[in-house]
Amino acid sequence: MNNKAKNIHNKNKYIVASIAIVVALALFASPLVAIDDAFATKKKNKAQQSISQSQSSAQNALCASGGTTFLSCNNLNFQHQFNSGNNALAQTGQGENSAEQSISQSQSSSQNSQVVSGGDTIGSGNNINIQSQENSGSNAAAQS
Repeated sequence: MNNKAKNIHNKNKYIVASIAIVVALALFASPLVAIDDAFATKKKNKAQQSISQSQSSAQNALCASGGTTFLSCNNLNFQHQFNSGNNALAQTGQGENSAEQSISQSQSSSQNSQVVSGGDTIGSGNNINIQSQENSGSNAAAQS
């Protein structure tokens, strides 16, 4: 190999080595200089949101009669829940933000019916429970 070829070969090695060093430094330094608001400002946002609905019904009926028990010892429970509202939250700015929101609806029914008769118990010992809840509002919070 002549001198000119050796010089070109050495230059190519130098260029490849320089590019490898620059790429390695870029890969190493990129997480350290990332431009991310959450990383750069070290702000702490904490938000908890909840929309919960719960229904419960415990029913018990006992009829003892010496005759007819037509339409007796019935437990009727009608529960309705409707939520068409929104639960929205927005946080921005420096420092610590904390927000907790909740839309909660709960219904419970416990019914017991006991009838003891020596004759007819037609239409006796009936429990009827009708519950309804509706939420059509909004639950919004904003922090800046």
